[in-house]
Parts: sequence; structure tokens; C-alpha cells
Amino acid sequence: MAVLRDAGTLLRLRGFRRLLAVRLLSQSADGVYQIALAAYVVFSPERQTSAAAIASAMAVLLLPYSLVGPFAGVLLDRWRRRQVLLHGNLLRAALAAATAALIVAEVPDWLFYLSALSVTAVNRFILACLSAALPHVVADERQLVTANALSPTAGTIAATAGGGLVFALRLTGWESDAGVVLLGAAVYLGAALTALRLGRDQLGPRGLIRIRFGAAVAGTARGLLDGLAHLSRRRPAARALAAMALMRFCYGALTVMVLMLCRYAWTGDGTEGPVDETNAAAGLSLLGLAVALSGAGYFTAAAITPWAAGRLGPSGWITACALAAAVLEPALGLTFAPVPVLTATFFLGLTTQGAKIATDTVIQSTVDDAFRGRVFSLYDMLFNVAFVGAAGLAAVILPPDGRSALLVGLVALLYGATGLTLHRFRAAT
Repeated sequence: MAVLRDAGTLLRLRGFRRLLAVRLLSQSADGVYQIALAAYVVFSPERQTSAAAIASAMAVLLLPYSLVGPFAGVLLDRWRRRQVLLHGNLLRAALAAATAALIVAEVPDWLFYLSALSVTAVNRFILACLSAALPHVVADERQLVTANALSPTAGTIAATAGGGLVFALRLTGWESDAGVVLLGAAVYLGAALTALRLGRDQLGPRGLIRIRFGAAVAGTARGLLDGLAHLSRRRPAARALAAMALMRFCYGALTVMVLMLCRYAWTGDGTEGPVDETNAAAGLSLLGLAVALSGAGYFTAAAITPWAAGRLGPSGWITACALAAAVLEPALGLTFAPVPVLTATFFLGLTTQGAKIATDTVIQSTVDDAFRGRVFSLYDMLFNVAFVGAAGLAAVILPPDGRSALLVGLVALLYGATGLTLHRFRAAT
């Protein structure tokens, strides 16, 4: 009841509602776009898919952002964040439309991935901006905890709903991947127009530094070092960030495993290579169920995290999430059967999102606003590197059908080590 009461208080804040609307539209478009790409790249019957191919695609789409992420952080601390939300979503609408055109034209894969990479790079920029802006539309730290439970989780659920729309369209017989990508472009445009309802200076940063783009980029190295130095003086934020990166690594490895199980082990003959259209559709349906269950886990995390973080503290809740995942992941995952593994997607969605909400809160409450954009961009950069690194590990370990007790065991050990290390730090302080 207290969570619902706090959420009701937040939703009465006009600035919070408008920022939330931008997030919901933006991330629902992400869901449409990303699942449309997954359907095109992984589940097209004519395409041969392996763990290595999935890892390569993730590297192409995500790793370059690891280079531009720090630049984005410096600019987020120098540009009006409302304008970033407006122009960033306009740019994504145009780039998504270009991706649709490339799908129709059947261009070489590298050109298709270049277009998709551009959308993904702007996407991470937008998410960092949304997180850095959130403290400007709430009144105090208690509201900030609830806002971090409600806003990012609602965005994740919106992304899940957007992906669910793609699955629904595919089940009704809509086979045009380009048409679905165009739908995502239209929703990006809606997010940009919604950003206009926020004031130009409403989202900060405070004490806006007016500086030309070239000068801002030239000062990136110094700004990044300043951000890292600031983070080093905020030990709780640094520890939470490291723990979240490790949990993201675990989640990334398991994501590739579930993709391979859906594509081959649960629908095909257990070998790589083309499968018929019936098996490809069945695999896509199972992936849709996994996404839905993970989304339900995110929703549950949003409901219980304010209470749990209030009882245990944000760091204690991250510890509890890591240790719970260390136990549940091997207990359910080692069966490699659909029902237990899909059940695990719910619990891992809960623990991953619960830890993320707590991490966001720690960073927002301990990092100065002047550095917050840089720190959140570094946060996103770590997310991408961890996810791609996990996909690379999965590509080395996973057999063609996706069943690997070794991968499940390694992930469980990493979850456990993360939780125990955090517990040791908390006990020492």
C-alpha cells in the first residue's frame, strides 16, 4: 500500500508524468525495433544462426557505443536534456525508417548492421539522459527511490509490450519485418513530440555550460577522468555499478543460451542450420513467452524493490538479488527443459531489475548532478561491454543446441561471488 501511495504521489507531479510518457513511448519503440531485428536476424528460416553469429551481431550493435558513451556523458552535462530527448528521438525515427528501407532492399549484412548500430547508439544516449533527468522531476530522495522503481521498470515493461506487439503481429500472419520497423519509427516520432511538453530547461543540467560541439568533444578525455575521479570518491556508487555490471554479464550469457534453446533445442532437431518455417515460428513464440515472463519479473521488481530496499538498504537489496539468482539459476536452468528455464527468466528478470533499481538510486543519490550524465553514460557503457563479453563467452562454451551445464555453473558462481563480495563490504562498514 505504501508503494502504491508513493506511486500515486509521483503521478500527480506534472513533470514526472511527462518525462515518464517520453520514456514509455521511447522504450516501446525500442521493443518493436529490437524484436523486429531479432525476428529478421535470428528466426528467419533461411538464415543460419549460431551462438557465435548472435555474439557477433551483439558486438557490432553494442561495442561501438562503448567508445561514444563517454562522449555522450560529457554532452549530457552540457546540453539541455529536454533537447536531447527531442532531437535524439527524431534522429532514431529517421534511422529506423532507413533500416526498414535496407531490409526491403536486401543489402549486405554489414550495411544493415551499420544502420541498426546507429539506432542502438542513440538509444543508449537517450536512456542515460532519462536517468540523469529523473531527479529534476521529483521532490526528495524517498520519491527518487520510488521513481527509480516505477519509471525505468515501466519503461522496460513498455519495451516488453512493444516486443509483444511484434510477436502478436507475426502470429496474425504479418510477415513484413520492414513494416514492423517502420511502426517503431512512428513511435519514436511520437516520443520526440511528447518531449516538447517538457520545459527546455526543466531537466537540467543546472549551471548549463554553453560550449560548441567541437570544444565539448575536445574536452571529453578530461571530463571523463573527472567523472571517474568523482566516482572513485563515491565508493557506494562504484561498488553498486561494479555489481550491476557483473549481474548484467550473467544475464547476457543466459540470454544467448535461451535464444539458442528457443531456436533449436525446443523446436528443431538440435543442430545448427536452417529450420522450416513451422519450427522458426514455434521458436519465435517461445522467445515471446520468455520475454513476457521476464517482463513480469521486471514488474514484480518494481512493486517490491521500494519495500525491500527500505528494509535492507539499496546495497543490501542488490546483495540479496545476486545471492537469490545464484541459487535459482542452476536449480532451474540445469534441466534445459522449457518450463523450468522459462520460469527462471521470470526470477532473473526480477533479480536483475531489482538490482538495477537499487543501483540507479545509489548513483543518483550519491553522485553530484554536474557529473551525473557522465556517470550514467559510463554505466551504460559497462552494460554493453558486459553483455557483449557474456555473449562472446557463450559463443565459446555453448553447443549448437544451447544446452551447457558448464555455462550455467559458471554463471551461478559469478552471481554468488558478486553477492558475497557485496555482503563483505557491507559488513566491513
